[in-house]
Amino acid sequence: MKRGTPQFIRVTLALFSAGLATFALLYCVQPILPVLSQEFGVSPATSSLSLSAATGLMALGLLFTGPLSDAVGRKAVMVVSLLLAALFTIISAFMTGWQDILIFRALVGLSLSGVAAVAMTYLSEEIHPSVVAFSMGLYISGNSIGGMSGRLISGVLTDFFSWRIAVGAIGVVALGAALMFWRILPASRHFRAGSLKPRTLAINFRLHFRDAGLPLLFIEGFLLMGSFITLFNYIGYRLLAGPWFLSQATVGLLSVVYLTGTISSPKAGSLSGRYGRGPVLMVSMSIMLAGLLLTWFSSLIAILGGMMLFTAGFFAAHSTASAWIGRRARRAKGQASSLYLFCYYVGSSVAGTVGGFFWHGFAWTGVVIFIAIMLLLGIYVARRLNRLPELRAVC
Repeated sequence: MKRGTPQFIRVTLALFSAGLATFALLYCVQPILPVLSQEFGVSPATSSLSLSAATGLMALGLLFTGPLSDAVGRKAVMVVSLLLAALFTIISAFMTGWQDILIFRALVGLSLSGVAAVAMTYLSEEIHPSVVAFSMGLYISGNSIGGMSGRLISGVLTDFFSWRIAVGAIGVVALGAALMFWRILPASRHFRAGSLKPRTLAINFRLHFRDAGLPLLFIEGFLLMGSFITLFNYIGYRLLAGPWFLSQATVGLLSVVYLTGTISSPKAGSLSGRYGRGPVLMVSMSIMLAGLLLTWFSSLIAILGGMMLFTAGFFAAHSTASAWIGRRARRAKGQASSLYLFCYYVGSSVAGTVGGFFWHGFAWTGVVIFIAIMLLLGIYVARRLNRLPELRAVC
């Protein structure tokens, strides 16, 4: 389908709402990590497990939900996944034990893997190749607004009421978004069922890793998300302390920096068509690095500006890499997207938790150095990707 048609508008609206709900559910606990540390008497690194458990199980689920969608269809997998994630989030708000909270957060992540794995594949199959990068950018802009909304709502409602009310409210809103998604998303027109036989999956797996570019994109996903989640996991701890002593609501309000992603992700899609994905990816990660270095200063204005740059660069880089996966995968695109997102969320779980040890040992300087190393490696990988010849689109 082409841009401007009624079907395109329905797909764009549905996937935008799905991305919004997914990332609101996934990241609503991030701004309240200090609150969870205090209430349950756990360290920052342990508190971050409430997010890492979700992203870790999401990563594991991606290995199965992508191939499952290749066999049974895209829409059914996404709808069931989003509904379950919303329900598990509502239930988690009533849990009183730390281990119980971690279990339900893990179930939320496992459920959301069905949306994350399939949405990009659905777009690459249903949208005309000439505008797939643009539509991918719009989908990821929904991700950015969802990430902002989840953090903003949980931060503010926690300050005025409690974290349980905040998490429960987000679950209810996401449930409404899931029902709307179910109603308006068109059924797949270009889906062709594949096989779930282990031998077929293994053949496709080897095919993906024999490609010159896909393994590099998988590494890029790990480094991008690892960098991003580490910064936002621990910036709250920094700003709640001196010399700023910001309130929980104010820290939540800083999530408005995610709005930069709603601009940068579709813009990156259009720039990729003009200048190529490689240059856009390198520039985007360089912008992330510049923003990171600004957060090293003690000026609150510099920190906020750095967060905005870092966020804009991240969403531009992620939308570019995501669109690149669909272009390079010659078959089993759902599996290829799943492998990219598996590495992406493993980066979130691993780096997000490891960053806590850098924070504990070296404060914000340690966190900045840790993230900078990942970004420099990411820029190097982007340079290697830029040297590869482009593949023709498969419609």
